[in-house]
Amino acid sequence: MPRLSPLDLDRLTPEQQRALDEVLAGPRGAQAAPGTIPRGPIESWLRSPGLCDPAQKLGAHVRFANSLAPDLAELAIILTGAHWRAQFEFWAHARAAQRAGIADAVIEAIRDGREPQLEGHARTVYDVVTELLGTTRVSAPTYARALEAFGEQGLVDLVGTVGYYSLVSLTLNTFEVGVPEGETPPFEE
Repeated sequence: MPRLSPLDLDRLTPEQQRALDEVLAGPRGAQAAPGTIPRGPIESWLRSPGLCDPAQKLGAHVRFANSLAPDLAELAIILTGAHWRAQFEFWAHARAAQRAGIADAVIEAIRDGREPQLEGHARTVYDVVTELLGTTRVSAPTYARALEAFGEQGLVDLVGTVGYYSLVSLTLNTFEVGVPEGETPPFEE
């Protein structure tokens, strides 16, 4: 059960309405049902419109304009969601990862905390993300491999993806935003 009550769309402050209008004008708006707030962290963030607006704009870049290939970005997202054990985040992006071509066995291994069988650029993403989240650093060999694989922009986008989805995961965990009714949470509580 979420800790925050649903916002009444007819009672938003002008600042909240502006922030929501920005969300709905972007790529998330196309995914939201009319008259609703997109699922995930947005409803929580609307309690602080000054945070919501720049955070959702960063998210729009990370999710929809990332220089990484979609499968690699989704791999980074589910690794981050699994690290934080964010129920909704992992649930939602496991589906996006499947659509991006990530094998079910890889998704399940990540969900279970096991090291998946990965090669090439996917292995590099895995190594960067797990080192960064596990040690707060990226080793020189992993950094060199990632820089060669993705270039400076790609590596910055990868780190930005981990950072943004850490913020999302922490928001979802704090306010106990779970999976939709009828769905099974990916992690045992």
